[in-house]
Amino acid sequence: MGAVDLLLVGGDITTAGTPDEVERAIESWRPLAPRVYAVPGNMDSPEIDGRLVDLGVSLDGRGIVLDEVGVFGVSAAPVSPLATPYELVDDELERRIARGYEAVRDCRVLVFCPHAPPAGTACDLLQSGEHVGSTVIRSFVERAQPDLVLCGHIHEARAVDAIGASTIVNPGPVQSGHYALGEIDGDVAVRLDGE
Repeated sequence: MGAVDLLLVGGDITTAGTPDEVERAIESWRPLAPRVYAVPGNMDSPEIDGRLVDLGVSLDGRGIVLDEVGVFGVSAAPVSPLATPYELVDDELERRIARGYEAVRDCRVLVFCPHAPPAGTACDLLQSGEHVGSTVIRSFVERAQPDLVLCGHIHEARAVDAIGASTIVNPGPVQSGHYALGEIDGDVAVRLDGE
């Protein structure tokens, strides 16, 4: 692996942890790449989202343009029966996605980083065989067709899939040593660790 230009963190940085824990994690990752951006997951909290804003690394409802690549994201997960620390109603997910997308929509390459995966893919599949991804995120991906969708949320659903021209990637949990490496050089190519 050569130099990494950008590190994206797809959430569940902690398990009901604190903003200070997240700050320590972000600072430990900064030496890995010149740019680090993140979205909190459903196991994080809204307060963690605020700390990421303070650190200048938040992608929630934001778009960042790096050369001709637009990167945008959305935190949390849809409301679920589990009542985890950071869940959002569908209207709020849609609003935040739209705000981030608007900032980057004209870029040559679009990278979308939602915490929750789009519904009905290999990236949202529980071991039971149930799909538990977001229908809002799937609908957005079907319409906008971002080149790359990097998600998390479903820790056991480590996979690469596609919706139309969009490549969907869930690298699995970093605490287990997992990651995905993407290369944008004309085309977008992604591989999971170990491949």
